[in-house]
Amino acid sequence: MRRRWSNTSRSGGGGSSGKFSCPTLKDLEALLHDDLADSPCRVLHRARPAVRAIRSIPSSSSFSADPLDRRRRRIVLYFTSLGVVRRTFDDCRAVRSALRSLRVAVDERDVSVDARFRAELQAAFGRRFRQQHVALPQVFLSGRCLGGADEIRRLHESGELRALVEGIPSAPTAPCGVCGGVRFVLCATCSGSRKRWWWGSKGGGFRACGECNENGLVRCPDCFPAAV
Repeated sequence: MRRRWSNTSRSGGGGSSGKFSCPTLKDLEALLHDDLADSPCRVLHRARPAVRAIRSIPSSSSFSADPLDRRRRRIVLYFTSLGVVRRTFDDCRAVRSALRSLRVAVDERDVSVDARFRAELQAAFGRRFRQQHVALPQVFLSGRCLGGADEIRRLHESGELRALVEGIPSAPTAPCGVCGGVRFVLCATCSGSRKRWWWGSKGGGFRACGECNENGLVRCPDCFPAAV
């Protein structure tokens, strides 16, 4: 006989019309239970809600850490190392120097090396990024934007910046032994070629590597262990 999907909650009595939140294996087994008298059409009809139920189960990967998460107390600096625009390059260098003088750990994100950093910055500003020009550098403290070069210079000269960064972990005194302070290393999956070999049932071929950025680099596992 065909079993029906029950919408009743486990804690309450029958007759409840609460929305089903998270299916169990027994519920899925009841949906997919196949009697000999059932036709293939009925089996397919019961398999469709089972697939929807499986997709509704939250996975651990969907709760990835926000790079600008306000719950994490840290400094994130978006800058560029390119000297095409001299004023922007000088502003980025001045802000990096000011933050390093405080001897606190700074998550430096060079938008000229990884395009994903630019996408993060665009998502942080939303419409403001498209409607008005957002100049580099930009400094975030615990997910809150402190401003660009002018704001950081004013905070640093008045001494407010040192008070704001209290509680931030100290920066390492020696350069990283893996990347030498560059913050990036070659991708171990594709060796920087941005292509990886795959093998399927119909043969093999090359595919684009999904682990590294457009330059074949990944963030240093010693400098950013959470990013690996």
